[in-house]
Amino acid sequence: MFILMMISIIIFIITTMLMMINNLISFKSILDREKNSPFECGFDPESSPRIPFSLQFFLIGMIFLIFDIEIALILPLVLTMKHANPFMFILISFLFILILIMGLFHEWKQGALNWA
Repeated sequence: MFILMMISIIIFIITTMLMMINNLISFKSILDREKNSPFECGFDPESSPRIPFSLQFFLIGMIFLIFDIEIALILPLVLTMKHANPFMFILISFLFILILIMGLFHEWKQGALNWA
């Protein structure tokens, strides 16, 4: 127990020292205006480089990503069907799909699926 505590303290000290060294070495210069400006073949930009991004599009993308990952988690469920207890397989499958459906209804009720 004592050895584990000492190793944890040593790791904490080393990481703290590395973060402090990183902050000292990598300071940003205010004189780097050209590095922060957008590049358009040497010309000054005609419009703002920061165009507004649709938050609704971002939310739909996040919902798609979450449900896509959950579908990828369902696929191995079929492979374990032969080796699992049928009652437990049906119970776990039902609970997982129920959680997916509840999440979908929650998103629908919050209005995240409306594209208006």
